[in-house]
Amino acid sequence: MADVAVVGAGLIGLGVAYELAKRDVAVTVFDRDEPARAASWAGAGMLAPFSEELPDAAMLALCRESLAMYPVFVEDVRERSGVDARLRRDGTLHIALDDARLADLAVHAEMYRRNGGEVTMLGRGDVLAREPLLAKDLAGAVFVANEAQVDNRRLGRALLAACESLGVRFKRVADIALDCDARRVRGLRTQHGFTPVGTVVNAAGAWAGELDGVPDDVRIPVRPVAGEMLAIALPRKAMRALVWLGHRYLVPRDDGRLLVGATAVERDFDARVTTAGLHDLLDAALAVAPALAGFAVVETWAGLRPGTPDGRPYLGATALEGYVVAAGHFRNGILLAPITARLIADLVVDGRDAALGPFAATRTAAGPRSMVANEIA
Repeated sequence: MADVAVVGAGLIGLGVAYELAKRDVAVTVFDRDEPARAASWAGAGMLAPFSEELPDAAMLALCRESLAMYPVFVEDVRERSGVDARLRRDGTLHIALDDARLADLAVHAEMYRRNGGEVTMLGRGDVLAREPLLAKDLAGAVFVANEAQVDNRRLGRALLAACESLGVRFKRVADIALDCDARRVRGLRTQHGFTPVGTVVNAAGAWAGELDGVPDDVRIPVRPVAGEMLAIALPRKAMRALVWLGHRYLVPRDDGRLLVGATAVERDFDARVTTAGLHDLLDAALAVAPALAGFAVVETWAGLRPGTPDGRPYLGATALEGYVVAAGHFRNGILLAPITARLIADLVVDGRDAALGPFAATRTAAGPRSMVANEIA
């Protein structure tokens, strides 16, 4: 079987490499950075397809299936790597700080329920019994029980170790370009020279549309969307559930950190943490949990999500033989890692692509970027 090169060592690229290696494919992963960095390292690890309110039925179905795969996926990777990615299924609390928002949330609750969420409306007392750090005068909440989170940084380390245990090779390169003729892929070129390879999987995240050497007619229109976050140090188990307030969220980690995210702004490949972004995040966190004011901010960071014009990832073969894409997952790259790995491996190994139709890499031409409105979200 021909070797496969994966460009991009984030969770999507690592997941694809891992699934291919389990099927006895020889895989080499190329990246400019160390594995499991960029957006994969910067995310919050939320596995919350119902709370995302995805308006696209195909996207919702893909996310639901991937969520169902997560327990087995994480356990399989743990057995091969010895690293527990700490999957937690404590659900999501959507907080209403006033009665008007609570009435609005009741409408949203019906959508969560229709989409497959296990939904309960909670009064103030029930919310505070679950999460005592939250604002004492909140109006209530919607609880989505069947959502989860994973420690994405630990998952990255686990996938890297699992890939290495299966013989996946890793090459850190400063420059990388696709080498092809008019019909098919021939390999990759780096500063170290030419590497012949039969199949190249582009899993380069926000940079997937920038890969050198890709012909214009198969280049995918992926764009970077910056997201800033911060972490607050709390006593362990001080909070359990994911907490959402509009577009902001609090994600408790087992090590005591509380992640607060996230901004969303299109500013090209600029991954700075800004004062405006931190101000917005802290305002949101303190509105929903004023008690956080006495705790320390211990980390700030930013990453670049890979956005697409229609909000769907690009998955599958292109018109260039041997060139496959797995990119453009935007806010759902961590959630979609298991299903993306399986679908791309099915395509590469067995030629199966029936499930990829709505996400076909050929569904839209490149051309001008379709920009979303810049916001601190």
